[in-house]
Amino acid sequence: MTTSSATEVSDASELRHQLVEQLRANSHIRSAAVERAFRTVPRHAFAPEVPLPSAYADDIVATRHSGDGTITSSLSAPWLQADMLEVARIQPGHRVLEIGSGGYNAALIAELVGPTGYVTTLDIDPVVTERAARFLRETGYSQVSVVTADAEHLPSKVVPEGRFDAIVVTVDTWDLPWIDALAEGGRLVAPLRLHGYHWAIGFTKGEGALHSDEPLIICGFVAIQGDGAWNKNRRTVPGAGVRLFWEDGTPLPVDQLALALTREPTVTRTSITVGGQEPFDLLTLYLAGALPGFCRLEVDPDDDHQVLNPPPQHWPAAAIVRGASLARLAHERIGDGDDGEGRYEFVVHGYGDHGHLAAQEMAEHVEHWQRNHRGARCPFITARPAVGRAPADTDHEPHLFAKKHTHITVDWPIVPVRAACPTVPGKCDAR
Repeated sequence: MTTSSATEVSDASELRHQLVEQLRANSHIRSAAVERAFRTVPRHAFAPEVPLPSAYADDIVATRHSGDGTITSSLSAPWLQADMLEVARIQPGHRVLEIGSGGYNAALIAELVGPTGYVTTLDIDPVVTERAARFLRETGYSQVSVVTADAEHLPSKVVPEGRFDAIVVTVDTWDLPWIDALAEGGRLVAPLRLHGYHWAIGFTKGEGALHSDEPLIICGFVAIQGDGAWNKNRRTVPGAGVRLFWEDGTPLPVDQLALALTREPTVTRTSITVGGQEPFDLLTLYLAGALPGFCRLEVDPDDDHQVLNPPPQHWPAAAIVRGASLARLAHERIGDGDDGEGRYEFVVHGYGDHGHLAAQEMAEHVEHWQRNHRGARCPFITARPAVGRAPADTDHEPHLFAKKHTHITVDWPIVPVRAACPTVPGKCDAR
């Protein structure tokens, strides 16, 4: 490791140990092996452009941008790296593939596998891989193999005999084309997108399929590039400043919705509430699988939305299309809540002649989720290799997401509501 002064080395070490204590206190680091790796690897050496305090903050460090300013590579937030490494269950001697490179996470993995294991880190961007290789070499991790390739098509020479014991994906991915590269019983951790909602999910491979067995980690990463990049299938409603998109499922026509979005909506109340800081991503995942015609709705922030009031903010809204009518999930503040962050009731706005029927349909599914699934620990997600084309009725089979390489099913335990599902709530990482 190269540093400018003894003082800097001392400061970096102190900051690194402070970060580890913070990650331990918040239960992101839970094992001695992951703790040791975080105490050992000098994070600042992989982000020399930023001051030491920024390098050891529990936040992302952007390292590369596209021409429009979008972050295309970064060091992921330490809390998320720690969580994903814990979920990956990497052991000494393991063969591990990292998809999406930066160098620092690969060095952490190298500490976990030890001298008897090996690590391959892969990225499509040669600037990213050149940087990662240089920093890994400078920090003493030259044994890590750095590969420039499109992860959609893993080079055969990359996959070891016997396949990988673990695959850690650090880019936001729409599909999981790496099942065949993973050994039976191996672990795969990936931030998987399902209809625009994304979670880091830990899978174990069994009988040729991937089975989740960990609470979902709500997160966001830089989007995967190359042939694995997803198509949002965005459609714009003429003159309405409203866009609908279907990342999973078949896009529906939207031109006929223009008139509906000029009229005041009906409002269907659910009497179901959520706290101002309480995530409800699992509800939207449930609706995405349960409702045919499900899509995401976003608005042009520069338009004056007299009808879409309030317009969705921060994240696109859950919506369904029914011919020339539309329903979308919203919420209304009904009080301050116990923590002062507000209490909100889920409501469904219906647009068009039959919008009230669409709204009622969505509201019934919200109520079903409340009665049967809100108290569940988390849903079980299975990814199986797609064999041929998806069945013609896939869009209408509940909780099945047909993708290019896999069919993803989401199974919801039936548990009366008593406690919230322990997802790890939504800090977003921009890697």
